[in-house]
Amino acid sequence: MTIAEMLDRNARMYPDDCALIELSPSKKKRKEITWKEFNERVNRIANALTSRGVIKGDKVIHLMLNSINWLEAYFGIIRTGAWAVPLNFRFTSQDIKYCADIAEAKIMISSEEFSERVEAISPQLPMIKDYLFVGQNPPEGMEDFEEVISEASSKPVGIELKDDDACGLYFTSGTTGAPKPILITHKNMECAAITENRHHYQTHEDNFILLAPLYHTGAKMHWFGSLIVGGRATLLTEISPRYIFEAIHRERGTVVFLLVPWAQDILGAMDRGELKKEDYDLSCWRLMHIGAQPVPPSLIKHWKEYFPGMQYDTNYGLSESTGPGCVHLGIENERKVGAIGKAGFNWEARIVDDKGADVPRGEIGELVVRGNGVMKEYYKNPERTMETIRDGWLYTGDMAKVDDEGFIYLVDRKKDVIITGGENIFPVEVEDILQSHPKIYDVGVIGIPDERLGEIAVAVIDPKPGENITEEEIKAFCEQNLPRYKRPRRIIFDKVPRNPTGKIEKPKMRQKYT
Repeated sequence: MTIAEMLDRNARMYPDDCALIELSPSKKKRKEITWKEFNERVNRIANALTSRGVIKGDKVIHLMLNSINWLEAYFGIIRTGAWAVPLNFRFTSQDIKYCADIAEAKIMISSEEFSERVEAISPQLPMIKDYLFVGQNPPEGMEDFEEVISEASSKPVGIELKDDDACGLYFTSGTTGAPKPILITHKNMECAAITENRHHYQTHEDNFILLAPLYHTGAKMHWFGSLIVGGRATLLTEISPRYIFEAIHRERGTVVFLLVPWAQDILGAMDRGELKKEDYDLSCWRLMHIGAQPVPPSLIKHWKEYFPGMQYDTNYGLSESTGPGCVHLGIENERKVGAIGKAGFNWEARIVDDKGADVPRGEIGELVVRGNGVMKEYYKNPERTMETIRDGWLYTGDMAKVDDEGFIYLVDRKKDVIITGGENIFPVEVEDILQSHPKIYDVGVIGIPDERLGEIAVAVIDPKPGENITEEEIKAFCEQNLPRYKRPRRIIFDKVPRNPTGKIEKPKMRQKYT
């Protein structure tokens, strides 16, 4: 069953139940729609696109901030048999052009926040014939989104969708270079929904608080576990510790997916007394889970001091596996925090050497996974696809090891390993240790060239607000907690650059500090 069919089923089974809520706290705006309204608007978008010549296999660029309109457009595109091409809202004009050229998109749906960026390159995009504009006062040459769909039929568009049909072209966040186009199928999307529901036991009564960017194969794939059972979502368009608590309190949120920085911000605000959980009714909040980056065990230990009875899970995934779930800790395995867990529901996982052979338990190798969520391909790049998918196994590029109980621990990205004086340093290990320091808010570790040792480890440290910390304190802490060869040779106090999904942008760090 495709996600478009899941939506249609929800409209039949729960027509008058709330499907989506959109909150803009600073503007004091709240919007909601039912499953029936959601489905009808999706049909209108699909019919409007087909009337403009969109056919199965076409590509439609999708550039908007998180909103109900974002999800309506996404499902509307998919329902036509076209490929949704959701773009990072931080992309520059040239980034947008780069993706549009690869996709050879026929239509672009964009919101008013991106008008200048889109207008700057539209003359250079001859493939795009129509621009649909979400917002007030469409620029010349762009059609008003609401007017277009109001004139379209709300009846089903009647296009057959098959499991192996492609439906999404996702461009990676680009932490390792230019964004790579990843082609996702309907079967991949269904896998994400089934796996997520199996892991987190979502029901029709759950309310998933959606915070992370929708263009990414992260949070919305988590919500697909609710979609499959008609569970609603609340889109919080502005993020702060107080706004998150208010949304949970007022909307009775039950499941929240956080990125590490957001969890750190909540804990910091509570530690300083700026945010008190006693001021809110959070009894409905049953599950907090984290993914998209390594999770410091000290962070979860601290979280459980405030929320001892709350369920917790660590999620591991990548865009090439249609987002999270190919490996996860499991809410029943909280004692193993620090591990990313075991193979997810209906997934397999192995740790292999450079020749693809399994390594002994406890030894470090590359994590490979296999399941229905493995992408179709890197679009227009068969060589890279063959390197990454071998005999059905997806080579993740992440170095990992397995303990005696079968739990997988991430060590680092293959490309981020630092080789200093012939010894391998895995930055994540060093980052986890430093993150446990009570005065450190965020940390990133990279290797930079060194004439004598080849590379040395450099730690970029962002102290907690109001805290003063010296290089001497850091060095003393490292002497107590790290073997000599793993200790950073250089300490820099600065902000740690992260992309919208929370991943450290290490190429930017290397460029800045090398």
